Amino acid sequence: MADFRSGAGGAGDVSRETVPAPDPAVAAEVVAPGRLNILERYAGLLATEGVVRGLIGPREVPRLWDRHLLNCALLGPLVSADATVADLGSGAGLPGLVLAIARPDLRVTLVEPMARLVAFLEEAVAELGVGNVEVVRGRAEDRSEPQRFDAVTARALAPLSRLLGWAMPWVAEGGSLLAMKGSSARDEIESASAELRRWGVGAAVVTSSVPGSSVTTVVRVVRDPSAGIGWSPSSHGRSRGGRA
Repeated sequence: MADFRSGAGGAGDVSRETVPAPDPAVAAEVVAPGRLNILERYAGLLATEGVVRGLIGPREVPRLWDRHLLNCALLGPLVSADATVADLGSGAGLPGLVLAIARPDLRVTLVEPMARLVAFLEEAVAELGVGNVEVVRGRAEDRSEPQRFDAVTARALAPLSRLLGWAMPWVAEGGSLLAMKGSSARDEIESASAELRRWGVGAAVVTSSVPGSSVTTVVRVVRDPSAGIGWSPSSHGRSRGGRA
């Protein structure tokens, strides 16, 4: 296993733009108490080792918090307490590792097919001491395990029409797919209408934000339309709704 410390993995020899500090008021709304320092350490890994390994571009470093980390953490309020989560095509850990750090009540499985990304994820999880994460090498569409999850997440993995076929076999009854999308969200739902009917599910665009933050736009596909959502740091692990 590579060592992330300065001089051991090459990251310490690379001069990169400084990672700006997150707005503490914003972070407090989506990160569980006592976990922000771990998320800050993860930001440091992305800004150094992540750049060295080509996982993120150096121009992304100054906007790591707003565009990536807090944007992913805003999924948290859409996932109920104590849920199981599968993050498909996890890449460098966005959004799955962010959720695992911000929400220690969750049990998160990071699914990623590329060996170099799996190696980074395994090293990051060990370095950060995040115990509620499992890293699995595999393709989202090659579903073989019997386990299903309360929430399945994906960020920039595939258009919704294709993603449904990959993701829905992972979703438990009463659970949901949370696909991070941008301005294309409603168009993607319309384009995926045939696939949605085939799976017998509906989809809706939901947004998540807190004062002072950007807005995270998500296509939420739910196996059980009556399933509720809701979590906040002040709930201390007690759900205010049903499954994700």
